[in-house]
Amino acid sequence: MNIYAAPLIALVWAVLLTPVAIPLLIKMKFGQRIREIGPSWHKTKNGTPTMGGVIIITGVIAALVPFAGEMSHSARFALFCAVGFGIIGFADDFIKVCLKRNLGLRAWEKLSLQILAAVIFVFGGLRTGALSTAVAVPFTGMTVELSWLYIPLAVLWILYTVNSVNLTDGIDGLAASVTIAVIVFLGVADASPASPLSVFCYTVAGALAGFLVYNKYPAKVFMGDTGSLFLGGAVAAAALLQGNPLIVIAVGVIYAAETLSVVAQVTSFKLTGKRLFKMSPIHHHFEMSGWSEKKITAVFTAITVVMGILAFFAERLTR
Repeated sequence: MNIYAAPLIALVWAVLLTPVAIPLLIKMKFGQRIREIGPSWHKTKNGTPTMGGVIIITGVIAALVPFAGEMSHSARFALFCAVGFGIIGFADDFIKVCLKRNLGLRAWEKLSLQILAAVIFVFGGLRTGALSTAVAVPFTGMTVELSWLYIPLAVLWILYTVNSVNLTDGIDGLAASVTIAVIVFLGVADASPASPLSVFCYTVAGALAGFLVYNKYPAKVFMGDTGSLFLGGAVAAAALLQGNPLIVIAVGVIYAAETLSVVAQVTSFKLTGKRLFKMSPIHHHFEMSGWSEKKITAVFTAITVVMGILAFFAERLTR
């Protein structure tokens, strides 16, 4: 697969089609409804078109189709996993926007669909040999054979990653910027940085970079759950297919911080009646503390880039 052509096609696709899609989404009244529990100033974003994740997904697919014959099992499974979760996100967004049910899919519906998608990916990957039950321990050069435990742990890992990326998508450009850094790291860190799986990672990054032109502050379009679940599926699949899923905890430290802040906030409030943060996920805490959205996005992305560089060299030293 061409290491440059596919990412470039995805980038150009997103740059050219997003401005075409924005007025269409507005005409179709696919506007974001801002929830009352969020920061009060977010109400000015009410009506901003959402479901822009469709542009990211179609951009990745359009870029990879010309190279379909060169795609490996790993690259195909990564794409199927990402698109599968993107479809779940689309259903959630459709219910929110078109059916005017602000919370979208019910919690049990969304979780059930996510478990189904994760189970299909894991069993399919193991059956074809794209996945291995031996998992690397980051920065040690060691692997651990999980045997049958791999299946439930891999499913849980996918659910964690997908929903962590979803939580990160709370302010303009944040999820896109952080995920570009994470997915590029996964592409470069692959055993063969020019492999079809790596090209898949770079292609996702290309589509995201093009979308970010319109998603950065002040956002003209949101990716919605369509985009964030697609990205979570892409990150989770790529890391699992490389046999090194735990590396995402280090590189995707922002994802982990977002998730842990929500868990800690809920746990603290239930046990003590007190909140640890002004608002969770943690990017809202910094907003409430006076940080601008641009500053939060810049700092969180910089942290991700630094962690990616450190992880890359640490992995190289231990191989």
